[in-house]
Amino acid sequence: MAEDFAAAVEDGLKLARRIYFGKDRAVAPPKPPTSMDKSFQALLPSAPMVYAVIYDPGIVDNPDMPSYQPHVHGRCDPPALIPLQMNEIELQADCYLDTAFVTINGVWRVHCVKGSRSCDCRVAIPMGEQGSILGVEVSVPRKSYCTQLLMSENNEKENAIGAKQAGFIKPNIFTLNIPEIDGGSNLSIKISWSQKLLYGNDQFSLIVPFAFPAFVKPAGKRIPKREKIQINVNAGVGSELLCQTISHPLKEVRRYAGSISFLYDSQVLEWSNIDFHFSYSVSSSHINGGILLESAPLHDFNERDMFYMYLYPGNLQSSKVFKKDIVFVVDISGSMQGKLIDDIKTALSAALSKLDPDDSFSIIAFNGESYLFSTSVELASQETVERAIEWIKMNFVAEGATNILHPLNKAIEMLSGVRRSIPMIFLVTDGSVEDERHICDIMKEHMINKDSICPRIYTFGIGPFCNHYFLSMLAAIGRGQYDAALDVDLVTPRILKLFDKASSIILANITIDMLNDLDEVEVCPFQIPDLSSEGPLMFCGRYKGAFPEKLTVKGILADFSNFTMVLEIRNAKDIPIQRVFAKQQIEHLTSQAWVSQNKQIEDKVAKLSLETGFMSEYTRMVLLENDELLKKVNQSDGAKEVSKKGHPPKVTNVQGQRTIRLPKLSIGFGNLSATVENISPGAGETKLPEAAEQLMKAAQYCCSSLCDQCCCACCINVCTRLNNQCLTALTQLCIGLGCLGCLSCCSELCCHGNE
Repeated sequence: MAEDFAAAVEDGLKLARRIYFGKDRAVAPPKPPTSMDKSFQALLPSAPMVYAVIYDPGIVDNPDMPSYQPHVHGRCDPPALIPLQMNEIELQADCYLDTAFVTINGVWRVHCVKGSRSCDCRVAIPMGEQGSILGVEVSVPRKSYCTQLLMSENNEKENAIGAKQAGFIKPNIFTLNIPEIDGGSNLSIKISWSQKLLYGNDQFSLIVPFAFPAFVKPAGKRIPKREKIQINVNAGVGSELLCQTISHPLKEVRRYAGSISFLYDSQVLEWSNIDFHFSYSVSSSHINGGILLESAPLHDFNERDMFYMYLYPGNLQSSKVFKKDIVFVVDISGSMQGKLIDDIKTALSAALSKLDPDDSFSIIAFNGESYLFSTSVELASQETVERAIEWIKMNFVAEGATNILHPLNKAIEMLSGVRRSIPMIFLVTDGSVEDERHICDIMKEHMINKDSICPRIYTFGIGPFCNHYFLSMLAAIGRGQYDAALDVDLVTPRILKLFDKASSIILANITIDMLNDLDEVEVCPFQIPDLSSEGPLMFCGRYKGAFPEKLTVKGILADFSNFTMVLEIRNAKDIPIQRVFAKQQIEHLTSQAWVSQNKQIEDKVAKLSLETGFMSEYTRMVLLENDELLKKVNQSDGAKEVSKKGHPPKVTNVQGQRTIRLPKLSIGFGNLSATVENISPGAGETKLPEAAEQLMKAAQYCCSSLCDQCCCACCINVCTRLNNQCLTALTQLCIGLGCLGCLSCCSELCCHGNE
């Protein structure tokens, strides 16, 4: 989809050359990327963008200065995308704890369509780390649009129509079509999403895609261009924040203990051509943390108060990390073939090279069978690591089915005798299996009545076909962490990022005993993970009863000495705790609803989704259109009908409002059939060659007349699976049938002509 999108933008830039901007040579049409940047990635949006969707090239012209160019015959299929010129942009980011809420306000103009014509406009929104779209609002003359979440069962309405294009072209790029915008109109758009702050080297970093290409600059010398950036940070701590990196010329406007604000507002000659980057650190040289309390909102369906606990690792370069005994359990089924298995080899080889000599490891590669590097964990000496890398090169051959339970049981068996270290399983897979709930039950049994430190389970999912909620639940059971690469191009860096967290644990077996004194308590996640030097530990919960004035957190350090710390408890001021942790709660509760098949938990997820604006598996996003002119017409017609008949007329739409359904945007619960068929993640639908596609269209009439129940799409899919000899014979048959169909049509026309 990303390559198709980039190709459509390239076509749009070529079409934009038709636009006449006057005799001023300083005003030129948009220039496509240079030959050095000709990869499709260069044409993907690197900042919030809006495009005119062009099916008919004949409508492309300057709405203010028509050039009366010759008529263009034909249509663009798929449509071309012309980037719209931007007149104003405003970025506001509110950072709370480890989450940022980003709001973009901008004004774009349909500068490339005749004033007498209209076109759809596509909004493209690239988001940062773990971005989650919250809403889009669009205002144009006479109309307005806004997104809204609805319960899934209430989403099928008679007056709802389907959206032509909406969804994710990449996991971090959301697109949405706005229908029928008149040429020359200005679109005022408000976009909001949430994303995670990056953490590294004792710093939190916010990176927002904000690099605008040169061709969105308005054509004209005197058109004002306003750029505004506002950043508000509330870290939730009482200590001072230290700013480290600022990419744009921000001015500090407010500073308190634990919070800070910056502002930049200016008329500019050129739009920002770099991403916005802001980083800060919370000064501390040791493990520190606290608890924030928030009362339940007035109309909250849960009716329980909330608490939020955070632990920061501090500046711990000299602190000791736990020794590791790790078993890598890696999927090598047929769907991992090609570049994906090569990336897995690269990532695993790099991870092995990072092991300390005191660490121990083994590798289990699995498809329908299991293949062991060794029957027990071995010390990570240089010789053993090199031998393991060679074993990976020889044995990581993508083929076969997927069986996860057997290698997991074998890994548990390998780690059963581990002492004075962190036993760890690192699972990597791209598929779903039938016995996932059974696997969770088996892993729960393994975690009961174990020694002081039970095996940690870290899970990594690749692509859309694996059940990410299963992997998340498996990690929660094993007190590990879960991550994923929905974009297969990010497999290697994201695997290494998760491995760095797993290999840098500084505090394990974390407990908070005094929570048991509350009348009712629910912690998310239900097992508290370990604290790593590579990132803070944050979790939340709901409770009833009187929260204690002090809480003591306990754990085990890397030398197996006991750790205790009294946490300061404060009321959360100016921090929306529920919104900050809504995404984490929704994902955790969805995993629980899936594994327990509990309808009540599903309802709880749906209500939380509607209340906070975060999407879930049990809600769907729709686009609401409000037509002000149609409202006035309906109101006037309704008044006339009431005066004539004495009662209001029945209408299908609510006075100028219609609902446009968007495709389901959630990731789902895996795709078992795709796993069985060994379909690789990221593999698109197989496309017919152009000649074959034209041939199928030519024979469409004849095929439908032979069998009314035949689906052309099914025929095309069948054709793509045939061998060359069969395709040759079928092509000749289709040519003959197509000719017969054409002769039949001609004879019918002749008969009608004689009549």
